[in-house]
Order: sequence, then structure tokens, then C-alpha cells
Amino acid sequence: MNLRGWKSSVLVAILTGAAVVLALNLFAGEKKIEHPIESLYKVRDAQFRRTMGSVLGTPIVDGNDVADFQNGEEIFPPMLKAIRGAQHSITFETYIYWSGEIGRSFAEALAERAKAGVKVHVLLDWLGSVKMEQRFLDQLKQAGVEVERYHQPHWYNMGRMNNRTHRKLLVIDGRTAFTGGVGIADQWQGRAQDPDHWRDAHFRADGPVAAHFQTVFLDNWVKATGRTLHGPVYFPEIPNSGKVAAQMISSSPSGGSETVHLMYLLSIAAAAETLNLASAYFVPDDAAVDALVAAAKRGVKVRIITPGKDIDTKVVRAASRSRWGPLLEAGIEIYEYQPTMYHMKMLVIDRHFVSVGSTNFDNRSFRLNDEANLNIYDDAFAAQADAVFEQDLARAKRITLDDWKHRPWLEKCAEHLASMLGSQL
Repeated sequence: MNLRGWKSSVLVAILTGAAVVLALNLFAGEKKIEHPIESLYKVRDAQFRRTMGSVLGTPIVDGNDVADFQNGEEIFPPMLKAIRGAQHSITFETYIYWSGEIGRSFAEALAERAKAGVKVHVLLDWLGSVKMEQRFLDQLKQAGVEVERYHQPHWYNMGRMNNRTHRKLLVIDGRTAFTGGVGIADQWQGRAQDPDHWRDAHFRADGPVAAHFQTVFLDNWVKATGRTLHGPVYFPEIPNSGKVAAQMISSSPSGGSETVHLMYLLSIAAAAETLNLASAYFVPDDAAVDALVAAAKRGVKVRIITPGKDIDTKVVRAASRSRWGPLLEAGIEIYEYQPTMYHMKMLVIDRHFVSVGSTNFDNRSFRLNDEANLNIYDDAFAAQADAVFEQDLARAKRITLDDWKHRPWLEKCAEHLASMLGSQL
């Protein structure tokens, strides 16, 4: 090699090294939860509540009333009724907002309240709302609704598209709040009667916990706009509405990305008898697999319902099935819902603890998306949630260890390839 070639090689090596160092500093993240969480108490123990309130950083508050609604025919009417009855403020954050009948109904209701003088703020994920017709946006803005698109891409921040707000939050007058799995699209209408109508649930909370919903909305509203919402219009004094203890938690890559992940791991570690998990996208990481297997080995009856062949993202189903081996070997029961797309997100433990909201049981929800979940500590509500789970179980097909081992080799290959994308699913 001549002198010029040697100098060129050295220069390339130096530039490559500098690029590697730069990449490590720009993109290498903090350590994630990788080690097992020891089982030290049960979900009914006072220590469980102390831990959940302290470690997750949000208080558990009493005095709430929580109602559940199954499928669009039950979900959308109370949401629209609450919007139409708003007197002071509406804050609304959602991932999916598409055109169609239900999109038109929400646009009309929100616009009417804004024209009546109610302060209306709508935060839409840019990617999740790409199918929303411009006429709906124009209708909202012309009525006086403040509409913002979360992480709309620009040439200088294209990477932000991978961080989406997947939260589903609706807060009326700072007192009544909704969360769950539904998006604003016609796929969620009906009663899950066929593949064109998805299975899902949504929840309404009245009482002091509604203020914590508002705080979670404000988190992303400030990120998107730089503006703060405050005062009695948004944070009024809220009297008790019931006897349910509840907690609102959130996570975001820009702060506390592991919060919901940690919540799941802590609650699984506290399971003593039963664990029912309904998950639209079930792609557990190693820590979650270990936690579920450990629960089964402690004698907990663990059952999981996830989508069958009717799923909007085939690669997620493939990646999910690639992770089932250790779970099935531990005696965990896994079921695939048959009638339609299963979009549920619910965890019920020991007929006492329930967690619902936007979070899927996958890496995207645990680390990449902005998520929010409502935790409920109440025997009666948990019994109701378990009954809903049993109804779904009756419409699901159990996948045994033998079924899993003897699936076609082409499926195994596809699942292996899909599993390589696990960090993004």
C-alpha cells in the first residue's frame, strides 16, 4: 500500500470510529428492566398498594365510580353523550381517528360544544390520524376547537414518528374521564358480531382520579403546543362519586418509558391465585415471559387471550407465537379469539386488581409509545372484569403445547423472522 492509500485507510478508520462513538451517544438508551422481580407480597396486601403508588409515582385515590362498556354499541353512546353535555372543557387525545360515520359523529359533537363556548382541545397522533379526512379537521378548527397533531414529521425530526401517542383519553369538565382500547373508526362500531366489527372495551371514571387523567393529557399537550391548561375549568374540585380505589399511570420514551412495563411486572409478581390477561398485541419480552412463567410455577392459574387469524397486523401475530414455548411448557393457557379482531387490553389478578387502558403487552407499548392505563383496586369491579374475560374465553380457541410444537414449518420460519422485529412491535 502506498503512502496515499495508507493515509486514506487511516482517515476512513478515524471517521468510522467517530461515527460509531457519535451513534452510541445519540442512540444508545438507558438500561431496561431485565432481571426478575421477586414475589414479596400479594395484590390484596397493603404493601402492594404502597409499592404501586410509590414506585410508579402516581397516587391511588379513593372515592371513584368506574363503569365498563363492551364494544362500540355500548362505548360510543356514553362518550358522545358526555361530550354533548360538557359545560366548561373537553380534552381529547387519541391514536386512531379515521373518517367514517363515527368520525363524523365525534367531529360534529366536538364542534357543537366549541361553538357553545366550551374550551375544546383535541390531540391526534399524526400517524394514527392519517386516514382522517381534512374536512373533519377543518370543521373542528372553524368551530374553535384547538386541534394538534402529535409528532407530525419534519425533515429535522423524522425519528419522532416512531414515538407515537397511543393514549386514549377523554376528559369532560375535568370530572368525568374515559379510557380503554377503542379508536375513532367504524371498525369499533357494533357488537363484535363479525370480522368487520372489532372486539374491544372502554371505561368511564367519575371521581378524583379524573384529575389524573387530565394531568396525563396535559403532559402531551404541553409537548405538542408549549401551552399549559390550568385553573378550575380543567382542574375543578371533585367530590367523591363512589367507593372504588383507582390509579392513573402513564409512560413515554421522553420520561418514564418503563413505568407501564414495571407496573405489569410488579402486579404479575404479586399474583397468588389467578391471572387473566387480554391483549390485542401480545409480544412479551424476556422479563415478561420470565414473570409469567414464575407466576405459573407459584401455582397461579395464568390464562391469556390474544387475536387469532383475524388481526390487523399479521407480523405481530407471528412474532407473538414465536414466544409461546416457555409459557405453554409452564402450563400457561393461551387462547386465540375467533369471531373478529380482538383489540382488548385488560389484566385481572386475584379477583381484586384490574388494569385497563391503551397499553398492549409488547415492546412498542412498553418502551416506544406514549401510553396510559387505569388501575382499579376493587373486588366487585374485578369480578365483573373476570366475567367479561370468561365470555371472551368461550369464543376463543385454546392453543396447546402440542399444537404449538406441530405447527407447519413455514409458520415457524415466518415467526422466527417476525421475532427479529420484536423491539419495534
